[in-house]
Amino acid sequence: MIITRTPFRISFFGGGTDYPVWYRDHGGAVLSTTINKYCYINCRYLPPFFPYKYLMRYIIREETSCIEDIKHPSVRACLQYLNISKGVEMTYTGDVPAQSGMGSSSAFTVSFLNALYALTGKIVTKRTLAREALYVECELLKENVGSQDQVAAAFGGFNKIEFSGDREFYVTPLPLGAVKLKLLESHLMLFFTGISRNASEIAVEQIKKTSSKKIELRTMSVMVDEAITILNRESDDFDDFGRLLNETWKIKRSITELISNSIIDDLYETALKAGALGGKLLGAGGGGFLLLYAKPEKQPLIKEKLKNILYVPFAFESLGTQVLMYTTQDYY
Repeated sequence: MIITRTPFRISFFGGGTDYPVWYRDHGGAVLSTTINKYCYINCRYLPPFFPYKYLMRYIIREETSCIEDIKHPSVRACLQYLNISKGVEMTYTGDVPAQSGMGSSSAFTVSFLNALYALTGKIVTKRTLAREALYVECELLKENVGSQDQVAAAFGGFNKIEFSGDREFYVTPLPLGAVKLKLLESHLMLFFTGISRNASEIAVEQIKKTSSKKIELRTMSVMVDEAITILNRESDDFDDFGRLLNETWKIKRSITELISNSIIDDLYETALKAGALGGKLLGAGGGGFLLLYAKPEKQPLIKEKLKNILYVPFAFESLGTQVLMYTTQDYY
């Protein structure tokens, strides 16, 4: 029996520059962190007492006799990629809903690959898991996804992640120290808008606009280093980080009209009027989670003004994907 745990992520700056169509020629970078919201995968070889070979339980239950009949695209592709011939049972649970901008799909792929490798008795690196999750999603499934989610989920932590070439990536952990990280964390608020969206549809539109949005994407990439400069200051005043979030959100929402809508705009303006200095929608946009930066003393009013949507407390995490439990299993 294997249980893996993989964190979801918050992306602060650089989102959009992690699409291969952009970074192959221009390079890309993001600043992100993983948080203590996770997906969990429970996985084992399925004993041969059932009239099916594969049992998959997530939002639905699947019972099939061959891999090709599995409907969940990532499950099917991972089993095929690793040539798993024995029957498998998999159960998925998550701390946040799918299609919410936290990189949940890629966290699932990373976590399932980690579980399958453990199931077959193999130890693999976080870099391998990130690379292979990228391969599964981009090459096998042909999904319109960026490259940051897989890397963040595998490595964990507060990082600058750079991209170039054919899905090459470089992870630089930011050595901010526990005090600074806690201080930044105390200025961040997370709300769930309740709006689900198809990230792939938004990504397709954004990819189409890439050639005409070079100035915006270059500016968003430069903001990654600007944010790091702010965090590296001796001062414990991070308010410029919040203001920079506001600037990157303005640029991001100008790339395509699918990124925001009137409901999101109203929520964001309400938060600014209540004292937030900046923020952004996480992920491709269109709904999901709203991240805000605000001084701690301003946060009670912001919560009151946004009381109709769910406030979600969180903390940074640094471990990335993990095998939480491994027990040997006799196979018949």
